[in-house]
Amino acid sequence: MTTLEPTQLEECGELLAGAAREKRRVAFVGGGTALEVGNVGAAADVILSTRRLDRVVEYAPEDQVIVAEAGLTLGRLRELAAPNAQWFGVDAPLAERATLGGLVAVGAFGPRRLRYGGMRELLLGITLVRADGASAMSGSKVVKNVAGFDLPKVMCGALGTLGLVARVTLRLHPAPETTETAVVTGASAAAVVDLVRALRRAQLEPSSVVGLRRGAGRYDVGVRFEGFERGVRHDVERFVALLPEAEHATPNAREAAAFWADHDAARTESTLRVRVNALATHLPEVEALLEPLLGSLEAPRLAWYASLGVGFSSGVPTSVPRALEALTLARSGLVRLGGSLVVDAAPAAVREKFDAFGPLPSAFPVMQALKQRFDPERRLNTGRFVGGL
Repeated sequence: MTTLEPTQLEECGELLAGAAREKRRVAFVGGGTALEVGNVGAAADVILSTRRLDRVVEYAPEDQVIVAEAGLTLGRLRELAAPNAQWFGVDAPLAERATLGGLVAVGAFGPRRLRYGGMRELLLGITLVRADGASAMSGSKVVKNVAGFDLPKVMCGALGTLGLVARVTLRLHPAPETTETAVVTGASAAAVVDLVRALRRAQLEPSSVVGLRRGAGRYDVGVRFEGFERGVRHDVERFVALLPEAEHATPNAREAAAFWADHDAARTESTLRVRVNALATHLPEVEALLEPLLGSLEAPRLAWYASLGVGFSSGVPTSVPRALEALTLARSGLVRLGGSLVVDAAPAAVREKFDAFGPLPSAFPVMQALKQRFDPERRLNTGRFVGGL
């Protein structure tokens, strides 16, 4: 296996064109934070790393837009935007390693998705290097590419199976003056649902609402408010006034830092990590469906994005057969609820026997058509995506 580290967009095209002529399978690597996402796929002949494609091409603070190469890390992007009192709203974990191209490939988002959206919403434009080495652009810097596809939307979450993300154009936001997190402790699953309803009735707009499971039927809920200091203070006071007397939620910087560190651990640590989706109001049912899985893990964790209906569960399997059975039951139950379960990481013994994505979506024929259009020889990250694409 050969690892290549191009330094220029043109070099990427030359390398992919050469791989096409030699019929070699290619895998793309950024910071290596999400290499386990998706199915195992076929072994690659060439690994193309974006590590040295890390330059800022253009930054217009007055327009709140930045154009950067795919290898730039999320942490570095934050450093570059900070002097202009700006930031990028995607707060995925492992910011010092996660690259912009990798974030596009997995369709990344963090708890601030409630306020700012995820990579899909903040990706304005993209430069793609196709399997044959040709480049295509789409988004804010051009009207439309030749193929007529909305490349930013097509590429987001495709796991690099359609081409190499070489450059991205991203929307930035003004950095908030103040950030405060109030943590409600000991809430039941039903109480978490009620808390979100109360926030909406009060017309409060937190940037994040996340529940961390602290044991069967018990959650700590972090509610984060961001903006101008006076407005944040007022919103926190209104939020605390909404809570029953039995519940407690006083903002504390140390407690907030520990809470968000626990959130990041639920999303990045342990050998088995799954992502679940369901209606936000279905948390009690989701918890019941996940209970056998959580019971089969050492150090089980569950982070639930309470306003979005997205959860991240993780732990170390004590028994592979038990974990496989629990995963199968949880997925079938979630599908009946209209939700889904995707494996983000798992031991090899689990990955070999359990499909990462589950039942094929109704849009699968469209996915097949896109794969045929962009990578007809099926050489890019072969087999990692839905249905073995």
